[in-house]
Amino acid sequence: MAKEKSKDFLEVDGTVEEALPSANFRVKLEDGRVILAYLSGKLRLYQIRILPGDKVKVQISPYDLAKGRIIYRY
Repeated sequence: MAKEKSKDFLEVDGTVEEALPSANFRVKLEDGRVILAYLSGKLRLYQIRILPGDKVKVQISPYDLAKGRIIYRY
């Protein structure tokens, strides 16, 4: 059985403002909000480096709009 891609998440673009400990980042979204985001498992696995100023795609849960997961670096 194949895993179904979860459609419950909002996907938005943003810019990394600050790198925090434990692979957490402060990300400013396109609409001006600032959220706390962490690296997804694949980005950690392949050691993708994220630096302040990078454009990223973030998944946000509709239950907690202040936290997200970085899933792609442009």
